This record gives sequence, C-alpha cells and structure tokens, in this order.
Amino acid sequence: MNGEVTDRQHAAPHTRGDSWWQRAVVYQVYPRSFQDSDGDGVGDIHGILQRVDHLAELGVDVVWLSPIYRSPQDDNGYDISDYQDIDPTFGTLGDLDELLAALHARGMKLVMDLVVNHTSDEHPWFVESRSSPDNPKRDWYWWRPARPGMEPGTPGAEPTNWASFFSGPAWEYDPATDAYYLHLFSRKQPDLNWENPKVRQAVYAMMRWWLDRGVDGFRMDVINLVSKDVRADGSLLDVPVEEGPYGDPGVATANGPRLHEFLQEMHREVFEGRRDGLLLVGETPGATVEDGKLLTDPARGELDMVFTFEHVSLDHGPGGRFDLVPLDLRDLKATLGRWQAGLNDTGWNALYWNNHDQPRVVSRYGNDREYRRESAATLAIVLHLHRGTPYLYQGEELGMTNAHFTALDQYRDIESLRYAAAESERGRLSEEQLLAQLAAGSRDNARTPMQWDDSPQAGFTTGEPWIAVNPNHDTINAAAALADPHSVLHVYRRLIALRHQDPVVQRGHFRLLLPEDPHLYAFTRTLDDEQLLVLGNFSDADRTADIGPGWDDAIPVIGSHPEPSTPAHGGRVTLRPWESVVLRRTLTR
Repeated sequence: MNGEVTDRQHAAPHTRGDSWWQRAVVYQVYPRSFQDSDGDGVGDIHGILQRVDHLAELGVDVVWLSPIYRSPQDDNGYDISDYQDIDPTFGTLGDLDELLAALHARGMKLVMDLVVNHTSDEHPWFVESRSSPDNPKRDWYWWRPARPGMEPGTPGAEPTNWASFFSGPAWEYDPATDAYYLHLFSRKQPDLNWENPKVRQAVYAMMRWWLDRGVDGFRMDVINLVSKDVRADGSLLDVPVEEGPYGDPGVATANGPRLHEFLQEMHREVFEGRRDGLLLVGETPGATVEDGKLLTDPARGELDMVFTFEHVSLDHGPGGRFDLVPLDLRDLKATLGRWQAGLNDTGWNALYWNNHDQPRVVSRYGNDREYRRESAATLAIVLHLHRGTPYLYQGEELGMTNAHFTALDQYRDIESLRYAAAESERGRLSEEQLLAQLAAGSRDNARTPMQWDDSPQAGFTTGEPWIAVNPNHDTINAAAALADPHSVLHVYRRLIALRHQDPVVQRGHFRLLLPEDPHLYAFTRTLDDEQLLVLGNFSDADRTADIGPGWDDAIPVIGSHPEPSTPAHGGRVTLRPWESVVLRRTLTR
C-alpha cells in the first residue's frame, strides 16, 4: 500500500497535553426539531429533558444547543433579541436550569450557541441605534451613507457592493435616518460593530452571565466574521465583482485584521480563572489551515478548535450550496488530510459531517438508497477515527436522510426560500430544476423532526409539526435502531466508547494512505507501539486494498458490517460495498 508504515519514524505525535475534550464527543441538538412536549409542533426544552437518557445511553459527553434565546425567529433563532432570556417557544430560564442540572447529573456538559456577529433588528441595542444618528448606540452597528452621487435607497447606492449570504445586497436602507446598515445575513440580522469596545464589553458581560449560570462553554457562530476590513477613514472595502451587481463579501469580512486581537481579549475578559472544563469552538467559514493553527494554538489563548467549511464545500459548484457537483473522494481525503497534518503539532480539529446548516451526509456523500445503513456507518467510522473531537448532529446516529421534499411550500428555511424567489425572478431554472436543487442543498434537510418511532409524527409531537416529518420515519427511527444490534445507532455507541477508552484514537498520529484511489479511504493512527489501520470503501462495488505485510494477525476493532472483512495472507483486504473496517496491530521494534 502506498504510504504503508514500515518503521517508527512517525509513530509518536506531538501532543498538546491531555485535554478532556480529546476524549469527548459532542452532540448538537436543534431544539425546534428535537422533541415537542406540549403538542404545538415545535420542539422545546421540556422535550429535550424527555430525551436526556437517549443522549446518556449514546455516550456523548457534551450537548450543544442551537439558539433558544428570545427571538423573532426570522432565521430560526439565529436572530436574537435578548441574549439573557429564553424564547417562550422553547420554555423559560428555569426550564434551562433544569436541563443543565439533568445533563450534569449524567456527566454531560452543556454548550450554548453564541451568536454575536449580529443581533436581531428587534434587539434593544439596534432599536436604539436606528432611532437617531446621535443615539449613543448608533455606532454599535455599521451605519453608512449612500455612495456619493447616488440616490439613497436605489439599486447600486449601497455603501459597498457586498452581497448578503441570504441573497441580495448586504446593506438595508433605513429612511428614518437616511442611512444604510450592514447585514451579512438577513436584513433582520444587523451586524454588530466590534470595532466599538463598548460592544465587546457588553458581549463579554453576557458570556460571563451564562458561565455563572453553569453552562460549560460556547459554540461561536461565524465568529471569524466579527472583524471587518476597515480603512483608516472607517470606510469598508468593495469586493471585485465578476458577475451580477453584488459580490461575495468574504474577502473583506472573514478573518479580518483584528480577529485574533478580539478573541484574545475575549479569552482574558471571560475565561481566565475558570478555564478548566470549558469548551470553546468557533464556526469559521473561509478559514484556512494556517488560520486554524493560529486560532487553536493553546499558547495564544483564543479557541480550542474550529469548524472548517472546506470539506463540506467540495460538492459545491460555482453557484454554491444549490449548485451541486459530484464529490471526488480524492478531494475529500486531501482536504481532511491537510487539516490533520496542519494541526498535528499545534492546534486541534473539530470533526463533523452534519449540522443544522448542512444536508444529511448519508444522502450527500453516501448512498441513502441501497446502502443507507452501510454508508452511514462507514461515514461515521471514517470520521470518528480521525484525530480531533467528533461532533454528532441529531439523527445522524440513526442514519437519517435528506427530506426529499417535492414542493416549494414544504420548505421553511429563509436561505432556501430567498434563493427560490431570486431564481424564479431571474427565470433561469425550470420549476423541476429549482426543486431538485433545493432537495439536494437546502438546510431544511437537517431540520426535519427527529425520528423517534414509527408513529404518525415520528414521536416528535402530538400536533402538527412546524416542518414535515420525513416519510421514511416508519423504518428509520430510534426505537427500531435500538432493537437492531447492527444498526447505525449501535455503531455510534461503539465509536463513542472507543474514543473514551483508546489513546490511539484520542491522540495517535494521522497518516493518509492511498491518496489517489477514487474509491478507498485509508489511513493509519499511530501512538508508540500501537497502530490502527482504517479502511473505508466509498462505492457501490467490491474493492480490494493491498495493505502490505504485517497485518495478517491484526485484530478487528470496529466495522460497518456484523462480520468485518479481514486481511488475507499476502496483505489484501476485499471490502464489500460501503464497508469499513478498523484493524489494530503492535509495531515491532
């Protein structure tokens, strides 16, 4: 096998100490879709409490909650109007305290979603800011006049040509004060001006309040967008545009010049003196490996780990998430391998396939038809055997699939609906083409209700769910998975237990093998004398791997199939469609 380890040159990695989260697995709960306790069709905190034992039995160490703060729900809670209260849709602060106690009693931690690049336009800070150009909170947000010589409120008069990530311009004209405010996302999500130290101090005070309440850390939403590229005169950069009136603002908004300064200040102001046991993970769209090394270097005092977007963008064509192209496995291996190598000596990886913004991975990178169970299990095994902290999104442990919606009125996601409206106005796509794009790329694929059983609403609610339940819940559900010892659920339980117990999985050096094979994913993890070989077949046909000598007596550790394939004499392993296997051997001196 190309890259086979035959000596001990790379056997012992550099380690950053024994941090608890090297042994941990995080589970993301999207509260709106997890469990409804009162029959209104929307998940809530009491519903999560009803399912805490599912999380404990799965074995996860941390529960990350998507936003449950008070919000107008323009972007399903990522538009926050009060950072220190719970939206009545989900419950009360007392309910959250009860959930926190229940998780802690079972040895699990609770991480809150921190959304501080922007607020809701209904947040009191913004209400004050837009009330007058002279208001003390005016410069808590980005306000700018129209372009010189342009009529305010007309197309092209925006201060810069930045596009919103949710379609259209990133600036909204406010006639009350004859100025524009910046919103990289929805117009109801104005961006906070982190150049203002009063903004930062208000955010830090809020974070300390949550830590005092007992939460165990934060997942920081688009945190690398808080530093914009600002000229000395306070103006913002325009973005070169190749097509259309507005351009991707990432070059001027992601990983800006003061990002590290802001994060280090946050660390000093919020986390010093109470750092043990906390988890700090940043969502960092557009971050490179070099950015990741800086952000997660423990000596710099910024973050523990970051979410890269590179591996979940490999099937995006020029048009983004709704312009999908086939995945080339070689690109996936190269991307994840680059992050593994880059953060080996400094920093740490966050490992994930799914979250509330990504289509279901078994439908995306696997085969959710003939080989749903096998491909879901293989995707799990391959990811969890990388070096880093795995993140598991609700329903992933069941092998839940995309929704496969067939009508526009089934969608609820603001990004999907605005894309559909923009494309319908352009008239470039037929209705069939548009629906096919949404069915593959929409964030709603991740947001259909959790499938607990085969009852009419999958055990999620006794009412009408806020978004339709996937019809396949009659066969794909937690009750069925629990009863089947070979289900995806039980693969995840074994994977989580393996990470808790095995130092090689936690800290072993990663080495990619077969980088040019278009069907097989192969790598080793090595720590001292112990070595694991991970093999995954990402295809619908049998594939044979030549793994070289020394593996004939290897011990199978875990696999996607009840009876895993093992090496034949001569160092060859034939894997069935979507089969994966992990083998262990002791290296000879």
